[in-house]
Amino acid sequence: MTDTPSAAALRPIWLSLLLLWLAGNALRLTILAVPPVIPFIHDDLHLSETQIGILTGLPSMLFAIAAVPGSLLIARLGVAAALVTGLALTALGGALRGATDHVLWLYAMTVIMAAGVAIMQVTMPPAVRAWMPNRIGFSTAVYTNGLLIGEILPVALTTALVLPLVGSWQWAFAFWSVPVAAIAAIVLPLAPRTPLSVASTPRRRWWPNWSDPLIWRLGIMLGTVNAMYFGTNAFLPDYLSHTGSREWISAALTALNVGQLPASFFLLAMAGRLERQPMPYVICGVVGLAALAGIVFGHGAWIVASAALLGCFGAAILILALALPPLLAAPDDVHRVTAAMFTISYSCAVVAPVLSGLFWDLSGIPASAFLPIAACLVVLIVLAPAIARVRAYGS
Repeated sequence: MTDTPSAAALRPIWLSLLLLWLAGNALRLTILAVPPVIPFIHDDLHLSETQIGILTGLPSMLFAIAAVPGSLLIARLGVAAALVTGLALTALGGALRGATDHVLWLYAMTVIMAAGVAIMQVTMPPAVRAWMPNRIGFSTAVYTNGLLIGEILPVALTTALVLPLVGSWQWAFAFWSVPVAAIAAIVLPLAPRTPLSVASTPRRRWWPNWSDPLIWRLGIMLGTVNAMYFGTNAFLPDYLSHTGSREWISAALTALNVGQLPASFFLLAMAGRLERQPMPYVICGVVGLAALAGIVFGHGAWIVASAALLGCFGAAILILALALPPLLAAPDDVHRVTAAMFTISYSCAVVAPVLSGLFWDLSGIPASAFLPIAACLVVLIVLAPAIARVRAYGS
């Protein structure tokens, strides 16, 4: 007769999964509150397309700059404390973005918010390794599912529900910061404290090994997906507005983000089987290019369907790539590998929205904003064979 785990033994597992899922939500709630209100920000603050690109690119820039300091924070304070710190900064900066009607203030608070998210992002793979060491692929899919929900809720609800409720884009930013603060209050007392040796080894290494070529290949691959996602979210609203399809903005943004859920649920079932195979990345890159063409050359419902397709296959790459640091690295090095990958990937991602805005401003052609995004997908296809050389820790 096989022993059945007691409810008390199972509770920490599900508690850890719940905390991972909630923290995953907080990674995107405040960031994805921006795309639905970009036309309003554009009009109220009289921003150029390049300034819109800077606003959208700031989070990616901070994700790159703050990744290594986030690794140091984990090494000194531990996973749980670093995660709560990131949550608190995200809620504070996110809520204050609309405190004044000045673009420099908006940029400054976006920097604080994005620094908090950057710390959280570096913390999540070590948390997976620490809290669920035997279910890394599944736990990564769980928190990434939360991340996707955190992307969907703001784009789906801001225009239809939140703006009519609160009355302005400024208060909409504050609205989406409230659940992040609530998640911090939940994680603070409930997060596991002991499985990882972070707290007990204050001199634990935190500086990444920048000489590892695999980290660079993986970082650039993840960067192409991040650039595609953030760039599309940034310029799809203004693109549709300028091409006479403003009524499709909410549906297209919702499709881009809701379209990620099928990939999330599929990879929950397939966790651990696909992360180190190159073909899924190639397929996703090719389909992504086709979906971009559908957005640029399509009309109405075709744009919405193309956005959904782009979101689905982009999410698949994101989930697969995020599982790699806890699989590749020794337990005490996950935060270093993660920091390196995020620094490289978001250094790539920060350039794409700015280039998209410049292409649009210089050419006067709205569709040109999607050229840098298409180039990123081509780079992904070229680099995908590097995945075949990835080896899991201990293999």
